[in-house]
Amino acid sequence: MQKRHYLLILFILSGFNKAHAQTPPQYQFQRKINLPTGEGKWDYLKMDGERERLFVSHFDRVHIIDLKTDKQIGEITGLKGVHGIGLAKELNKGYITNGADNTVTVFDYNTFKVLQTIAITGKKPDAVMYDKGTKQVFVFNNGSGNAVVIDAQTDKVVGNVEMGGAPEFAVSNEKGSIFNNNEDTNEIFEIDVKTLKVKNKFSLAPNGVPTGLTIDVANNRLFSVCRKPQTLVILDVTTGKIIQTLPIGGGVDAVVYDKELKLVMTSNGEGNVTIVHQDSPDKYSIVQTLMTKPGCKTLVHRGTTHRIYLSGADYQADGKTPAAGTFGVFVYGPTLKQ
Repeated sequence: MQKRHYLLILFILSGFNKAHAQTPPQYQFQRKINLPTGEGKWDYLKMDGERERLFVSHFDRVHIIDLKTDKQIGEITGLKGVHGIGLAKELNKGYITNGADNTVTVFDYNTFKVLQTIAITGKKPDAVMYDKGTKQVFVFNNGSGNAVVIDAQTDKVVGNVEMGGAPEFAVSNEKGSIFNNNEDTNEIFEIDVKTLKVKNKFSLAPNGVPTGLTIDVANNRLFSVCRKPQTLVILDVTTGKIIQTLPIGGGVDAVVYDKELKLVMTSNGEGNVTIVHQDSPDKYSIVQTLMTKPGCKTLVHRGTTHRIYLSGADYQADGKTPAAGTFGVFVYGPTLKQ
């Protein structure tokens, strides 16, 4: 009788712990990493979880933060309207897009010294990503509707992908395809990394002006965030069909997917993050609207800690001009619901 009673208690506790573990956590502000040098606009952040480094774009420079200490350990300066940062870690190199002069800056990943500047055929280079399988860097030009391809071993331009419209964020499925949002045509383009050809186009209509994009590789789901209307669109990569659409905040620019917590998080420039739980690959629900700061429109996340990082600054009285010396990275982390 006592044994049965003991087993019953274990069963109840096991069920409670399982349910508690599946409860989506609530996110809250943890701290700010101040980066007082440099002025101007900001865009992408890039996470290197293996080396615990965070790369932060900031108009004419890129800040490099050691996440073990939250201290800046490097700064790449003299840039021209920075947008994206790509890392070819196996080659000890990084790539920065300069939207103001249509170039890509190549830097040494160990010393952060600039190695060279590559002029590209395209306007307003924006998103940039390294494809490990082909050892190629893809540079998406928002102003000329194409992607320039660079051989990361030689740093020579070796190809071009014509898409039209205005390419934005890009992600890889790690299986030979890169997906790219197009904010003019309201589509997601699928690019074959070997042939450098567009193999599919997926419509996001009636959703428009897609910016951020991320992927659940295991379940073949793309998460695209749109500004008109303000939506998160979940798309099945295998069929190209929209599974679900959810409302989000205004001024969105980025979105991340935490595969362990099953959370999709969108950074909305109006001053909040919409946090969505993946109940199943085909069902999603909003679980929190996290208040941030106006202007914090881009983010990255750290998988092991589940923290998210958003860059931003205070604004002057006009609500548009960043206040000098206030730029930094705002860190938010999860706490379990009680």
